Amino acid sequence: ISKGHNNCTYVRKSKLCGGMKKNEKSQQTKEFYVVTSCVHLFFFFGFDNKKEKKYDNCAMGQYNRLKNKYASIDFGWIEEFDKIITQYAKYFKLLKTLQGHSLNVRSVKFSSDGTKIVSSSDDKTIRIWDVESGKTIQTWMGHSAPVMSAQFSRDGNMVVSCSSDGSIGLWDVKSEKEIKRFIGHLQCVTNAEFSPNGNTIVSSSWDNTIRLWDIKSGQQIKQYIGHSHWVNDVQFSPNGQMLVSSSSDRTIKIWDVDSCQRIKELRGHLDVVKQAQFSPDCHLIVSCSVDKTIRIWDAKSGTEIQKLVGHFNVVSSVKFSLNYQTIISCSWDKTIRLWDAKLKTEFQRLEGHSNLITSIDVSSDCDVIVSSSFDMTIQLWG
Repeated sequence: ISKGHNNCTYVRKSKLCGGMKKNEKSQQTKEFYVVTSCVHLFFFFGFDNKKEKKYDNCAMGQYNRLKNKYASIDFGWIEEFDKIITQYAKYFKLLKTLQGHSLNVRSVKFSSDGTKIVSSSDDKTIRIWDVESGKTIQTWMGHSAPVMSAQFSRDGNMVVSCSSDGSIGLWDVKSEKEIKRFIGHLQCVTNAEFSPNGNTIVSSSWDNTIRLWDIKSGQQIKQYIGHSHWVNDVQFSPNGQMLVSSSSDRTIKIWDVDSCQRIKELRGHLDVVKQAQFSPDCHLIVSCSVDKTIRIWDAKSGTEIQKLVGHFNVVSSVKFSLNYQTIISCSWDKTIRLWDAKLKTEFQRLEGHSNLITSIDVSSDCDVIVSSSFDMTIQLWG
């Protein structure tokens, strides 16, 4: 399968049929046309963001008819093709727009059960939203400056927030009260997140440092020093053994949590790195940058594997889906894009925000995407 004009994908007939006997050619030709028809339908109708949902349904119906018609051929239906179609059958559209913040929304995150969203804003507030109703159910104030990021603990009982006032807050969801304040960073704290085991919090800052905090004591227990400019983001690996940090020094660094030693330094971005994340199996890292690109890296070797190009402004956030072949990104160009990491192809584009998009998150079942923007809204896509 190779890429043709108009973003369609086709099978090269000459490679399938070359050097075969007449009856073999006929059989393979049938298979060629079946696959070509199906792939063409999905890449032209299913993945064109300008088309309506009805075209996507039309393509699915035609796909099933073709499958039923040709399933009896000697070579059989190509079962791997079912997997490809299933992966891309999801067609996201705007479900809801959530309004309540009075200034730019900086970040959005789902709770682990997908029923709630926590958001942070330049209006100095943290809001908890009910996904089903789209309504604010809690609003917290405590930071003295814009809140850069907020996220739930894995059990959903706590929220950690960080602010350009240099502090990190820990909040109890049930009592709606701040229960701890972590002080130590000298400048804006850009991100803070819980470790997978829930015992610690890691934070990144414009003071060029990454810090690890003990939740029970509220004390700093480790510091990771190595970046020469602002650290814009830091995240745990899914197994909790490593950290990945993104910096304005144009590098991504992988750290050993326990020893505080730098394991790898990833170089390739041509401008500020906004964010980086491990794949679910910890083998890959995806990153995004002011250079408008998304890059995929081998976490063990530190080498760049792929570069995704398409956004025409800063790429502000990027996520692996659970199958880690699909990557979701958002940008200051006001779009959210879904990519096939292996094919290096954008297969869907979401447009709804009227200003730059600051962050995205994906529900645990991968059915819903949430986005935040400088247009002061949060949007749900599903």
